[in-house]
Amino acid sequence: MRRFRFSTAAVVLFTVLALGTFCFGELLLEIEVAPATLNIQSEGAVVTVHTDIAYGAVDVYTVYLNSIAIQSWKADNQGNFVAKFSMEAVKTLDGLVIGDYNTLQLVGLTKEDGEAFSGEAEILVIDVQPEGKGKEK
Repeated sequence: MRRFRFSTAAVVLFTVLALGTFCFGELLLEIEVAPATLNIQSEGAVVTVHTDIAYGAVDVYTVYLNSIAIQSWKADNQGNFVAKFSMEAVKTLDGLVIGDYNTLQLVGLTKEDGEAFSGEAEILVIDVQPEGKGKEK
């Protein structure tokens, strides 16, 4: 008989994919996403999510932005959790609508009691060739 062990991150991801969001006992966060306007043509490397939850409260290995696993993290100067995600992964999210606002959802669990948290923010997604790029001289 084969047994499977699921990490907390796998359980969170399964819950988010299956239910679309967390259900009961969820801690709702205020989040801010940078850049607020994501240009598909941008050569940027990360999308940064600023939160209002204490850095030490977060089980970082359970944090996802939509279906994207966290890339790196830090505390801001107020001691709040800041998450960074691959910009390339955000640009290729299923259902991303170019020329419109798109909702990004940060989800995860707290360290102490495994309480689910989430926060949502909208970003504008555009596809604009930067001036001077790709032009022949």
